[in-house]
Parts: sequence; structure tokens; C-alpha cells
Amino acid sequence: MKIGQLATATDTPVETIRYYERAGLLPAAPRTEGNYRDYADAHVQRLSFIRHCRALDMALDEIRTLLQFQDAPGGDCTGVNALLDAHIGHVAQRIRELRALERQLHALRGQCRDAHPTEDCGILKSLGEEPAPRVHARTRHLQGVH
Repeated sequence: MKIGQLATATDTPVETIRYYERAGLLPAAPRTEGNYRDYADAHVQRLSFIRHCRALDMALDEIRTLLQFQDAPGGDCTGVNALLDAHIGHVAQRIRELRALERQLHALRGQCRDAHPTEDCGILKSLGEEPAPRVHARTRHLQGVH
């Protein structure tokens, strides 16, 4: 199949497919005599796997690691479990950070309960006068693109 057909079959933009190929996650497809990429069902399966991992908010390096495990079916899956456990920990940390952000936003919203002229808006005044809350550096999963 051509790249457009692979894109349709996996609901993936063509540029994303090309990016995954450049990143080494998706093997390059052989070319036809007309120099078109010729993708097979194995590409559909691998790209679907990658897309599922991305939907779980996994970093590309995490996906690369999982693909290495998948490509060695006789191996032990202890590393897969460890990777997923670490990812769960990162997600839990991000949830805590998002809850803290939600509390800050509710407190900010409490600065202006009723409609006022914008010059008297408590939210705008608060945003302009108070120092910005310290932004915590997000915990990275593995080194690599997220």
C-alpha cells in the first residue's frame, strides 16, 4: 500500500508516518519501480502499536524500548513491566501537578466573582501584580521527544 493508504488505515497523518520512519520507530518501506513507498500489513500493525502508545502519552524513547521488547519475542517482559510502572509514576506526578494548577486557577477565579469594568477586574489585577507561581519542571519519562 502507498503512504496515503497507510495513513488512512491507521488514522495517522502522512508527515507523522515519515517522522516515525526518520526517528527509527517505523522501518522504511521498500520502494516500487515508480519510487513510491510500498507498505505492508506489518507496517500497519507497528504503526498502530506506536499510535496506541502515544495515546497513552508515552515518550518516543519509551515506545522505542517497547518495540525492542516486541521485536525479541523470546525475551523476558520484566523490562516492559518496569517501563510501564515508571510511566504510571510519571502520570501520577503530572496528575498531582495538574490538581495544584486547578487549585491555583480556582483561587484566581475567586478574585473576580461578579462582572466589573475590566479596569477593576480582580483576575487581571492579580495576574499583573502577583508574581507568577513557580512552574515545576515536568518529570521526563525517558530522555527523548515526548
